[in-house]
Amino acid sequence: MSLVLDDADLTILRVLQKDSRAGLEQLAYECGLSVPSVQRRLKRMRDARLIQKEVAVLDPSQFDCRMTFVVLVELERESLQQLDLFRKRAKAEPQVQQCYYVTGEADFILICTARDMQDFEALTHRLFFENSNVRRFRTSVAMERTKVGLELPI
Repeated sequence: MSLVLDDADLTILRVLQKDSRAGLEQLAYECGLSVPSVQRRLKRMRDARLIQKEVAVLDPSQFDCRMTFVVLVELERESLQQLDLFRKRAKAEPQVQQCYYVTGEADFILICTARDMQDFEALTHRLFFENSNVRRFRTSVAMERTKVGLELPI
């Protein structure tokens, strides 16, 4: 991290991680600064890409993507080119919510969403069966969303 963060910066980031809709006035109150000071700090942290995105977290039960899958993927060949090709496919697929390049038994772990098993099966065809470099994949179906988040413990 190239920026030096003080307590006020960390407070701003903690509040925003809980609720990105927190207004400037609330942020200023929480860290004991003026609104213009908070604005400058936010701009600095966004420009430095410390804050990468500010998104809305949707309730999947309200939409047609009610199932979550954890998929371990093993590749046949692990050349840089093959790894990059798989990364691009995973990034381009809207049903892949997260993709991790990992050590251990698998090469990648994906968190995917789907309407139902048939929808997930179609996803497996696009991502795995149509990719000759995928040796195998193993899937676990999430029974419950116990904790979902990307907050950092700062």
